[in-house]
Formats: sequence, structure tokens, C-alpha cells
Amino acid sequence: MNRSIPKLHEAFQGYFDIGAAVNPRTIVEAGELIASHYNSLTAENEMKFISLHPAEDTYTFEAADQIVGFAREHGKKMRGHTLVWHNQTSDWLFQDSDGGSVSRDTLLARLKSHIDTVVKRYQGDIYAWDVVNEAIADEGAELLRSSKWLEIAGPSFIAKAFEFAHEADPKALLFYNDYNESHPMKREKIYALLQSLRSQGVPVHGVGLQAHWNLYDPGLDEIRAAIERYASLGLVLHLTEMDVSVFRFEDRRADLTAPTEEMLELQARKYEVVFSMLREYRDVIDSVTFWGAADDYTWLDDFPVRGRKNWPLLFDEKHQPKPSFWGVVSE
Repeated sequence: MNRSIPKLHEAFQGYFDIGAAVNPRTIVEAGELIASHYNSLTAENEMKFISLHPAEDTYTFEAADQIVGFAREHGKKMRGHTLVWHNQTSDWLFQDSDGGSVSRDTLLARLKSHIDTVVKRYQGDIYAWDVVNEAIADEGAELLRSSKWLEIAGPSFIAKAFEFAHEADPKALLFYNDYNESHPMKREKIYALLQSLRSQGVPVHGVGLQAHWNLYDPGLDEIRAAIERYASLGLVLHLTEMDVSVFRFEDRRADLTAPTEEMLELQARKYEVVFSMLREYRDVIDSVTFWGAADDYTWLDDFPVRGRKNWPLLFDEKHQPKPSFWGVVSE
């Protein structure tokens, strides 16, 4: 590692932790980069329900254990992601022996068993969990999105998940996590859910702002308004899945084999002004995690456009700092 390049997490010492989402492949292929620049890790998919618990009597911990072992070996904090989600959840959880829907009591008992097993396994290694992920409806008047959880257990599945997680590890920080968290309509829905949970005494300690953003959206004013709105509830804020796509979400072109100079300049500027603002909120923001370590591997490759490469992170495909890296580390 070039010694003239500052370590990313050291540049934010005294502000907040700097994390990366990792998987068994990236901790090998980008292990040196991850070990050097990030002081917090999140398993990208390996702790999701379907990865850990594919059948009722079967747990598959190998990949998750590998990531926890890497974190332990390199002295990194770990965030757990995620206990309850409408996606990447095993079908058996919601089904009885005849393939019909289980009762509410059965679903909650299965959830409690899953949370007890997973959270207790990593107690002492994982200091914070995204307990419930993306439960809010994106559009319309409904607060909660349609899901098997909501259909079978009703809205209380959210509170129950937090209660079960708190019982399993009373020391862990527990987060509600969602995307489009800075768009005003979604922001107000997330705020309403969190306010309701807090008023019921549910053990929710923080809100995870996924921060899947792009060069143009959301605007800085919207991000600031969201931070202040959530912080007003007395919650800890983590940016949990940050990246800055070089494409607008509705942009469907797939002709580029490398980012343009303009894209790199706009990205550097976006990251620079965002991190300048995040520093202002060091009293409420404890952690900023990128959803990936470098541009050679990112979930935005092929999403939402098949066959398209994206370059949303601070390090390029060869693990070298991009202009956005220098924009972030320079105060």
C-alpha cells in the first residue's frame, strides 16, 4: 500500500467509523485494501435469512463465519445485516407442512428462534444489527410495504423483531434500515414508524440511512433535512450502504466501458460536499459504510441495467484512489 495515501478510516478518526460491505470473495481479492482503509465491516449478503437459514433445521454459517473471522483478525468492528427483510428470506419460514400460510404465532416463534440463534452466535463480534430492513412502502398512502411479514403477523412484526434482538443481545445497537431515506415522502414515513416504535418503548436505537445515491439525487438540502429529522428522535444515525452511482436511476445507457472525466469530477464533488456536511453531524452520526470496497466489484454492476458497469465507490477497479477519495479525505 502506497504510504503517501492516507488510510480512509484514519482520515475520519474522531468523526465516525468508515465501513465497507464485504463478501467471501472481496475479503480475498481486496483484503489488503479492506484491512488498510476500513475499520468497520458489513456482510453484503451472507447474514441474510436465506443465506444463514435455508431450511428449518439447517443453518449455514460458513460464509458469515469467514467474514467475522476476517474482522476479528484485523481488529474491525462488525455490523450485522439483516434479520428481517421481505427479500432473500427462505420460503419455508412462512409456510406450514401443506404449503399454506403459517399462523402469526408460528411465524413469530420461528423468527424468535432464528434471531436467538444468529444474534447469540455473533454476540461480542457484532456490535450493531440492522434488525428490520426496508419495511416502508415507497409510494402511496400506506405506511408499510406489502409483504408476507405484514400479511401474516401484522404491523407488530417490526416491534417483535426488535424485542427479540434485544433479548438475544442486550448490548447490541439495533437499527431500522431503509433506502430513499432522504426523499421527503419516504423520510416522513420512516420518521412516523420510528416515532411510533419509540413511543411504544420498543428497543430501537438507531436508523440506517442506506445512502444509495447518484450524482444528481438526492440534493444536499434533502440529505441535511433527513439527518436532522431522524436525529430529532434521539436516535443514532448510521449511513449503512453508501455509494454514488454515476448514472441517474432512470438513465438506461450501457455504452460506457469507463467513467467519463466529467462523471469522475461530478462524483468527487458530490462526495466532497456530502462528507463535509456529514462531519458537521459527528454528534449524531457514528458510522458511514460503503456498499463495497472498490469499483472492481459493486452490486450496481448490472443493476438496474443488465450488462452495464458502474463506478460508485472511492477506489477504482485496480484499488487505487479516485478523485472522489481525495475529495472525501481533504477537509
